[in-house]
Amino acid sequence: MSRRFKRLALGFLCVLSVAALPQTAPRATSPGIVLNNLDRAVVPGDDFYRFANGAWLQRTQMPPGRAEIGNGLNELVDRRVAAIVEDVVAANGAGGDNQRKIADLYASYMNEKAIEARGLAAFQPELRRIASIENRRQLARALGETLRSDVDPLNTGNSYTPNFLGFWLGPGFDDPGHYTAYLLQGGLELPVEEFYLSADPHMRDVRAKYQAHVARLLRLSGFTAPERRAARVVELERAMAEKHRSGADRDDIGSASHNWKKTDFSTRAPGLDWAEFFRAAGLNGQPVFTVWQPGGVAGEASLAGSAPLAAWKDWLAYHLLEDYGDALPKAMNEEGVAFFSETLNGAALLRSRAERAVQLVNMWLGDAVGEIYVRRHFSPPVKSQVQAMAAGIVEVYRKRIAGLAWMEPSTKREAIAKLDALYIGIGYPERWRDYSALEILPGDLLGNLRRARLFPYRQDVARLGAATDKHEWPLSPQTVNALNLPLQNAIVFSAALLQGFDPDAPAAANYGRIGALIGHEITHAFDPLGNKFDAQGRRRDWWTQADLNHYEEATRKLVAQFSQYRPFPDLALDGQRTLGENLADLAGVSIAYDAYRAATAGAAGLGRDGFTGDQVFFLAYAQNYASKRTEAALRMAILMDPTHSPPEYRADTVRNLDGWYSAFAVPATAKLYLAPAGRVRIW
Repeated sequence: MSRRFKRLALGFLCVLSVAALPQTAPRATSPGIVLNNLDRAVVPGDDFYRFANGAWLQRTQMPPGRAEIGNGLNELVDRRVAAIVEDVVAANGAGGDNQRKIADLYASYMNEKAIEARGLAAFQPELRRIASIENRRQLARALGETLRSDVDPLNTGNSYTPNFLGFWLGPGFDDPGHYTAYLLQGGLELPVEEFYLSADPHMRDVRAKYQAHVARLLRLSGFTAPERRAARVVELERAMAEKHRSGADRDDIGSASHNWKKTDFSTRAPGLDWAEFFRAAGLNGQPVFTVWQPGGVAGEASLAGSAPLAAWKDWLAYHLLEDYGDALPKAMNEEGVAFFSETLNGAALLRSRAERAVQLVNMWLGDAVGEIYVRRHFSPPVKSQVQAMAAGIVEVYRKRIAGLAWMEPSTKREAIAKLDALYIGIGYPERWRDYSALEILPGDLLGNLRRARLFPYRQDVARLGAATDKHEWPLSPQTVNALNLPLQNAIVFSAALLQGFDPDAPAAANYGRIGALIGHEITHAFDPLGNKFDAQGRRRDWWTQADLNHYEEATRKLVAQFSQYRPFPDLALDGQRTLGENLADLAGVSIAYDAYRAATAGAAGLGRDGFTGDQVFFLAYAQNYASKRTEAALRMAILMDPTHSPPEYRADTVRNLDGWYSAFAVPATAKLYLAPAGRVRIW
């Protein structure tokens, strides 16, 4: 399996993963919550997450081979996507060009006999080209040819890319009305630098197993001296990790405000033949680049000029095989699965070939599948109801901003202008991706994968300098996710995520479950990242210094609150790294609570089955986060998705809301109790 597909297929916790968001399934229960998920033996004020989800946690067994399980929505979406693909395949792709491509890509993946018969034959021309590299110019050409559109640091909170460098097409920091080219550090197969650099025993163990995996894959592929080659690959990646900017320093957007002319690279980042690199990447005509983590990019360039060519050739060969592992024979393909699923994530069971074929189609033809998904599963009435909810939440936010005693009038005016200009996309994009230029052939899996990876990159390069589409979506409707897009001043919510909205449930449940998500994403427009962009998406300091000082002082309490959480004796949360998401959770549930009270016009206290409306709101919010993970998966989530806290701590953020204390009569002796002065209040 390829590195990207293997992480999607096996639940690997990538930066845009479902694990970073609440998971729930639409329920038609009377109060809008799942009563048999509650553990009434738990005192709400001591552990609200387990009060809301304890019975579910006790009775739910992790399926064999899985590393994570939520409480329904992902599985529901998977079944629906599978049904769509299976229907298109059964109809032999009838219905249009997109349907034909779906059927042909599926067929190319399912033809195991052809894949086994070809072996490595289709890989040999590229492997020979890599083996023939004799100088640094040829190396630069080979590295440039690997550049792809595979990373968006503003959307993901991370800048991970296993290619030599990462590429992102995005609105310009200084000119958000037009697209520009971003370059980012890269080169690592393991997801964070600590895997290469840390002396922690767990990290050392993973590092050793990774090197053994590289050696086995090279041996199965017919390379001589695979152990020596694997050692060179891992040492080269360790050297790149050492050059990288990492942690909070890496994600500071100040790192991204370095505009380099193409002619600057040879002096600012010597070592790489940049002219050859840009020619090979199809970027020869781009005059200016925004360089994210310039120190990391310069460090990698120096290695391109100093590390042995033999190491680079081994690295390129290994990454080629890892990139396109889906097209490898079974033994080599499953070698990758064994490492990336079991060792890194604690899951050992490979999904069926048919399941993986569906996921492959869904990855590379997401909007083609998404158009069908929306027609089947996201009704116009539900979209209208969610839009109305969002409008109510925006109005509450507007009133909250206007009433802030600590914010200066000039900052308030800018904040309200940004809120008024915010684009809120509900369900699906206004324009679907056009796949007409993507060639998919039923008998050419490797070719399909290579063309599919190259297709969005070529589209992006063609759009450099063009006007920004402020309503563009970077995710498909059937991806269970929501995103804030600061350079577009936009937020988007997928149809799959919004299937947690139940038109038959009480308002309390829908506001707790979906309204809090809407409030969460709106808050990102004003969090430590979002407050650096104005209403047009331009990078600009529009807060007064006094307002920033007050804001930073207030957020220190939340940093301290989350830094005290310790999922394992040797691993605590980093409250500073997770601050943006923790703030969004806190403000999101707080704003949604006010919006719910306003929408119910005095009837908020009414409830059923022994619960008040307020209790239903908070329980629905907490039940969003019901999930189980293996220890390896949880450790990986904390390390690889450092912007999000584990679900149980996100659910317990209600301890900062006065309304929660009133709803559950939480006493001062409760474990989650915070004195009023200790409750974090910002928005």
